[in-house]
Amino acid sequence: MSKPVLLAVDDDNEVLRAVDRDLKQKYAADYRVLRAESGQVALDTLKQLKLRNETVALMLVDQRMPQMTGVAFLQETLEMYPKSKRVLLTAYADTEAAIQAINGAKIDYYLTKPWAPPQDSLYPVLDDLLDDWRSDYKPAFEGVRVVGHRWSPECHAIKDFMARNRVPYQWVDVEAKDRDDATRQLLDALGDTDCLPMVVFADGACHTQPSITQVAEKLGLQTQANETFYDLVIVGAGPAGLAGAVYGASEGLKTLMIEREAPGGQAGTSSRIENYLGFPNGISGSDLARRALDQARRFGVEVLSPQEVVKVRLKDSYRILTLSDGSEVGCLALLLATGVSWRKLDTPGIERLTGAGVYYGAALSEAMACKDEDVFLIGGANSAGQAAMFFSEHARSVTMLIRGESLTKSMSQYLIEQIEATPNIKLMPYTSVVEAKGDTRLECLTLLDSQTGEKTTVPAASLFIFIGAEPMTGWLDGLIETDEKGFILAGPDLIRNGKRPASWTLERDPRLPETSVPGIFVAGDVRSGSVKRCAAGVGAGSSAVQSIHQYLAEVRG
Repeated sequence: MSKPVLLAVDDDNEVLRAVDRDLKQKYAADYRVLRAESGQVALDTLKQLKLRNETVALMLVDQRMPQMTGVAFLQETLEMYPKSKRVLLTAYADTEAAIQAINGAKIDYYLTKPWAPPQDSLYPVLDDLLDDWRSDYKPAFEGVRVVGHRWSPECHAIKDFMARNRVPYQWVDVEAKDRDDATRQLLDALGDTDCLPMVVFADGACHTQPSITQVAEKLGLQTQANETFYDLVIVGAGPAGLAGAVYGASEGLKTLMIEREAPGGQAGTSSRIENYLGFPNGISGSDLARRALDQARRFGVEVLSPQEVVKVRLKDSYRILTLSDGSEVGCLALLLATGVSWRKLDTPGIERLTGAGVYYGAALSEAMACKDEDVFLIGGANSAGQAAMFFSEHARSVTMLIRGESLTKSMSQYLIEQIEATPNIKLMPYTSVVEAKGDTRLECLTLLDSQTGEKTTVPAASLFIFIGAEPMTGWLDGLIETDEKGFILAGPDLIRNGKRPASWTLERDPRLPETSVPGIFVAGDVRSGSVKRCAAGVGAGSSAVQSIHQYLAEVRG
């Protein structure tokens, strides 16, 4: 945490150096001493400090300065730093002006120049003022601040990226009715906020409407590979990919993992997983992902995130991956663990309002904004149940909309029991959304009862969608065989009428996790016929490494 600032302002360089020396001699251990040779330079300094969310404890300002007097300067700073202590440096003839400014500029004290020695005339005054200041001092948030409004899809994308990558950030809503002083001061320092979102970083740098990649690079996340070739490249950092990375790297394989969004995959968005082995009290998906990622990095796994693979080509026994930035990386073995994405709801209004009240998945970054609101969820599987329990802690009510009669066919019993015991969760069976309405944000939903055919319109601010999964395999461009839904075929599923696929070039049959192309393996939800559970993905990712070792032994002879 940065030290609070003591700011000295004087146009007389000799006096300014003396003030700077005296302040540092006494207070350098607990405060950062800055100086400025004019009021305007000092104002510019304060604006930069405000953008970095730094605290100014005290200002020591000369009265007689050209262009801007000390009193005028202190009045200018009242909005920006209202709680800072203010001391005016005066000549004997300025004492009347200083007295009059006690109310107008809210100065706390005035000192007549010169003072000597500081132990008698300066330090006792400042000690009292700083002790008083510290009694009410609350350290400011140090980190990234995202400035925008709640119903902006671009703002939601950045907040969701931050939340899923576990980057601490402060959300500043420009439309909030209950703005606090810190929010007002930040918006004043930013000036023009017409182009949103704005992301203010800890060093004071402000990026307007940045891309996710730009945010990631500024945060220091790795998006480019350090090497050009690896033993094993894993695409996807969900449970299967993370498990493959841990086991591969721990067994000596030079491993690179590439994730296009955030480690954890869909499981990473789960507010609480209660049936994962070894965590009797449950664990959030993000915590599980964080632990696995730390474990992978401890074994030397290199992680690119956010980064996307857009193409794979074959060259002899090498698999060459083209990334979204145009760079390439090669490997001997490739593990596809890309998981699945939420299936889009083809209903009028949904696409237009996505990110502005309509969200796919849990969207945990929006939970606090749902306080005292009525939230709607579509879906009846475990992900929807976990989200319902999570949002019930924040929202006034949570309504689950399902097409069928009950949750028993698709949800674990422990979740059903929890939902039934939660008074502000309501289940609406035989119900679907037929239209989402609103101009710039979701305002209401039209619901259809499939049994009666009756339509009703209900007010709604937030809708979260969990309606099944689609494989993320389009980028493979037909390189490997998939089923009719796009899930990747592997192992015995590739053998038809006793024949291997045409793309299979080895004399043996494909092993269990091997795809139709030797050297390319699959694990997790993206595999055809896989069990869509977190533990199943971990098991598939870790067991795939054994087959990868066997394949590498064949290739290397």
